[in-house]
Amino acid sequence: MTTETPRLDWDQFARLGADIAAWGAEYHRTLSSRPVRAPLVPGQVAGTFPLAPPEDGEGIDGILADLDDKVVPGLTHWQHPRFFAYFPANATPPSMLADFVAAILAQQGMLWQTSPAGTEIETRMMDWLRQGLGLPETFQGVIQDSASGATLAAILVMRERALDWAGNRQGLPGQARIRIYASDEVHTSVDRAIWIAGIGAENLVRIPTRGPLRAMDPDALRAQIAADRAAGYLPAGIVACVGGTGTGACDDLTQVLAIARDEGLYSHVDAAWAGAAMICPEFRDLWAGIEGADSLVLNPHKWMGVQFDFSAHFLRDPEPLVRTLAIQPEYLKTHGKDGFVNYSEWSVPLGRRFRALKLWFVLKAYGLNGLRAVMRDHVRWSQALAEDLRADPRFEIVTEPVLSLFTFGLKGADDAAMIDYVTRVNDDGRIYVTQGRTGGRIVVRFQVGTFACREEDVRLAGAVLKELAEVGLPPRTSRLRGFPPLRNP
Repeated sequence: MTTETPRLDWDQFARLGADIAAWGAEYHRTLSSRPVRAPLVPGQVAGTFPLAPPEDGEGIDGILADLDDKVVPGLTHWQHPRFFAYFPANATPPSMLADFVAAILAQQGMLWQTSPAGTEIETRMMDWLRQGLGLPETFQGVIQDSASGATLAAILVMRERALDWAGNRQGLPGQARIRIYASDEVHTSVDRAIWIAGIGAENLVRIPTRGPLRAMDPDALRAQIAADRAAGYLPAGIVACVGGTGTGACDDLTQVLAIARDEGLYSHVDAAWAGAAMICPEFRDLWAGIEGADSLVLNPHKWMGVQFDFSAHFLRDPEPLVRTLAIQPEYLKTHGKDGFVNYSEWSVPLGRRFRALKLWFVLKAYGLNGLRAVMRDHVRWSQALAEDLRADPRFEIVTEPVLSLFTFGLKGADDAAMIDYVTRVNDDGRIYVTQGRTGGRIVVRFQVGTFACREEDVRLAGAVLKELAEVGLPPRTSRLRGFPPLRNP
């Protein structure tokens, strides 16, 4: 006896797709009534699922009820209007719809011939973004999965360029010992890229910082490069940052990139968060000199409302990247066509989703001016909160606002007390923040960036931070403990 496998036909797909869209709209409408972070213990979500997979299919009718019961209670709500932790991962309605379309079309755009529309729309959208950012026409862009992927690609270029392209061919044993330079303010994705590239953590040389933006000291950078050359090392590249994750640190690109040019080093700028804000001309002083970079990365999936994952990698000259990553077995060659680009040769993964649709939908829906208005509001609200906390004698601003990010502490609180404070705030449920470490102490990072955020949400955050500021108070359980059920069409 055979069992017929349940199938989802296209009529059912249309019905369930409409139901899921309505369910999703209700989820977002009710977000503000939920704790920002799930009040659960590890293993609680997994415990709602059977230990073994089903032997026979049963279709997916009723899946929305399962989502309500099993998934939603275990979420940290990244689109919540009072999510002030990490950096945002915004998903605006246009980008959600674009991702839905991309899933329906199911393109694998590794080559021009495998998706001409995917390739050519990516080229055009990245040029639209370049124009919005005010970058020179000499820059060309490619969509990567994340800033980590773009940084890994840049580190691999630094390695191969310094080794005269021998690393991929001969391997690293026996080659000169490469050095890469960055400050302590760069993201740990740089460390990981160094590991993966086989360069070794000991060869990521940390340059001390100075000034209110915690920028790499250019004199120390020049001196370190000279010392390394004298010691027989092979300087290969510099990774600068604009809007570092911990405190928003920004290197002086004019000076750092001039050193890179003078020393013949490949330069990469990590502007993963802050780079998107450069669509606002008044913020561009933070990356003055960017035109001198060999490559840079920014994440529209952080502050521009483009659904994760979407990282914009710009290159002044793509040739070194293609030379580092391209590989062309016969089945990846395109015969009989000219004037095309294969973006799989610009990234570590071979496979490529149709991510360009998300940027197109978002720019078409909001325009650059609409996105600028959101960012300007976030910056203004965050800086107003910093001033409000500064006026309270219990608080001290540790690092001044950079765009919409600042850090603060409780006066007289040691690290344990600060961790207790962060835990108390987050367990309360009304807002969500993260801790960081700067200047040898634990601080609270506060960053406004969620598209759903309004000025009253930032004001509420200030009220919560003040209310829970008494050192030594025990953590509180969430005031928003319940999870109201979503609408099941």
